[in-house]
Amino acid sequence: MAETMRGMRLGGQSLESDVGVQLSARQSVGFLCPKSHRFDLVFAEGVELPITWQCQSCESSAARLLDGAAVIDDSEADAAPRTHYDMVKERRSEQELEQLLEEMLVSMRKRRSQGQVNA
Repeated sequence: MAETMRGMRLGGQSLESDVGVQLSARQSVGFLCPKSHRFDLVFAEGVELPITWQCQSCESSAARLLDGAAVIDDSEADAAPRTHYDMVKERRSEQELEQLLEEMLVSMRKRRSQGQVNA
């Protein structure tokens, strides 16, 4: 078996030819980080391009370039962070929240009158 494998690199080279192989359409996209590192990445055409990419040099967030200018993501800039109260209001109505508040206040007042000050 050693004689038949002489000169071959196992797994390192394909024996199939490149004739008739068509590569998918590609596009080069530039990115620029806050420390002025510029780099290009290749993506398939027709895919959704990311707004940011991690810089290969300093690992900060690099912005995608379009005609030499950084692309700004409007959806993230306008979106206010959701608070805990916002999420509670999505799950419960105002009436349910008022009822829960009243139950908790009654419970706390009862514990306070019994000398249990901690909540």
